[in-house]
Amino acid sequence: MVHLLRLVGARALCARRVGSPLLPPPTRAISQQAQRQMDTLRPKVREFVERTVRMCQPAEVHVCDGSEAENANLLNQMAESGVLEPLTKYDNCWLARTDPADVARVESKTFIVTEEKRETVPIPRKGRKGMLGNWMSPKALEHAVAERFPGCMRGRTLYVVPFSMGPVGSPLSKIGIELTDSPYVAASMRIMTRMGSKVLETLGDDDFVKCLHSVGRPVPVSKKPINNWPCNPENTIIAHVPSKNEIISFGSGYGGNSLLGKKCFALRIGSTIARREGWLAEHMLILGITNPAGHKRYIAAAFPSACGKTNLAMLQPSLPGYKVECVGDDIAWMKFDDKGVLRAINPENGFFGVAPGTSSATNPIAMKTIFSNTLFTNVAKTSDGGVYWEGLEKEVDTSVGIVDWHGDPWTTGSGAPSAHPNSRFCAPAAQCPIIDPQWESPEGVPISAILFGGRRPLGVPLVYEAFNWQHGVFLGAAMRSESTAAAEHKGKVIMHDPFAMRPFFGYNFGHYLAHWLSMEQRGTPATMPKIFHVNWFRKAATGGFLWPGFGENTRVLDWVLRRVDGEDCAQESAIGLVPKPGSLNLEGLKEAVDMQELFSIPKEFWQQEVSAVAQYLDEQVGEDLPYPIVEELEHLRQRVEKL
Repeated sequence: MVHLLRLVGARALCARRVGSPLLPPPTRAISQQAQRQMDTLRPKVREFVERTVRMCQPAEVHVCDGSEAENANLLNQMAESGVLEPLTKYDNCWLARTDPADVARVESKTFIVTEEKRETVPIPRKGRKGMLGNWMSPKALEHAVAERFPGCMRGRTLYVVPFSMGPVGSPLSKIGIELTDSPYVAASMRIMTRMGSKVLETLGDDDFVKCLHSVGRPVPVSKKPINNWPCNPENTIIAHVPSKNEIISFGSGYGGNSLLGKKCFALRIGSTIARREGWLAEHMLILGITNPAGHKRYIAAAFPSACGKTNLAMLQPSLPGYKVECVGDDIAWMKFDDKGVLRAINPENGFFGVAPGTSSATNPIAMKTIFSNTLFTNVAKTSDGGVYWEGLEKEVDTSVGIVDWHGDPWTTGSGAPSAHPNSRFCAPAAQCPIIDPQWESPEGVPISAILFGGRRPLGVPLVYEAFNWQHGVFLGAAMRSESTAAAEHKGKVIMHDPFAMRPFFGYNFGHYLAHWLSMEQRGTPATMPKIFHVNWFRKAATGGFLWPGFGENTRVLDWVLRRVDGEDCAQESAIGLVPKPGSLNLEGLKEAVDMQELFSIPKEFWQQEVSAVAQYLDEQVGEDLPYPIVEELEHLRQRVEKL
């Protein structure tokens, strides 16, 4: 990015000399206090900041220390400007409403920048549109930056946000520096990452991931922002440069578009670093589960957004004697240690959870976590200073006044949702009452099992086990699920979402599969995690869910752990190892479950599934598809034909 900023700065200087309006007249110099803060930075960080200042021309610079006093100042500043409202019913909780044009990940405007397109995405078959990422050339990025960034922070403060992904000082952690003109981003990054002075002390003179973000609305603005939320959706772009460990984001102030430690660093750039260094950066929750005998294991699970990751990470077991503790609900960084054990850390420091559907019935642990020190975005607000969203009908007295996420009066039955479907809570993980004692362990926790899954209303059983590691990688590659509100897609269509990573790959998906397959050489037969596929969302012909889900999912985890222990409680099927009849512990289950339908493997459905997966992998991955995946697909086809 330093090179890129130098190029853009040079262009801007030339443009000014010939009278071009590319850059406005210089703004006043930053304050002496800001300059003193900058002078304390390490040389590489200071150079990054100084070049950004010259290009973006902020009015001030503030180096974040992560302190309580600093956070209070940020929150109060946003309250005064109308970006936040205090939620007086709770302790230090706040509500933000965004511009309705800035509410979700913008996958169509998110790019990976490499010299060769094939480094980023497989070349799809002729006539097909590639769906596994967006490529941009370095020259195109240079042009995009030159169009957007010069002068973009005029009238605003540039916040220097030093942050660690993972426990500060852990050998599995990585450090980033985000430069942003959004106090909302600075306050949110304090929750979602380990942020502040300690990170700068740990960094020393080492390299770091450079993260540049601007809302794209210099002051004074031409028109008042909607909901006081500055953004520039017409010119939004989120770009990643893996070769230089750089992230550049413009125009959006929301979620993963602007909290650059999240999907941008933790997954897109993280996965490219992981490939180079021989580990895995994945869209996975991590939970610790202790059985009645006191034996504890850790499980990682990959589900698309809004498919139950947070609910599973904070599971309240229905089976007596079981205990679940949360390490993380969204991201896992995993690396084999010198004994061949796969160890994982949660690189994040908070929960950025989907609010609608979260309730005391579905996730009581989350409800005990989020009502202090939390930023809520695009939820509804009650007249007594609380929050409301779909799912809280039985918990909030709707006789109180409610204003929806637009700020307009709302009543039950109005037809429109009170909260945006992708509305969020941003809460510190340390507040979770079941946070795992080892969640900040520098060496990470040992992973015994990996689960893949999604929303599959038809045909896919509750749980099945991969025959081996290679078959397990195929299960991840073949994942499909109903689309979610986190992305731009409309309607409930079944989408291919391999490894729950489709929007987050930092490099060619075919190479990603080869990397996963290679992991088998890093472990040992005795230490490799077993891989499973789960589906809590299968529906009966009458339309209702066949499985009660939530706390009852402990019964599935119980079977998974027994398989990890080598118990003979599985039998072969066409798609994998399924529970033997009677082996799933249903004791005390209050709802009647049609186990035959829940575990049925309809031949016609699976023929169509094989065909759909084969077509997708052929069209989207083509020549980059590793042969072992082709082999597993053919084995599945042959087994299904024998049903």
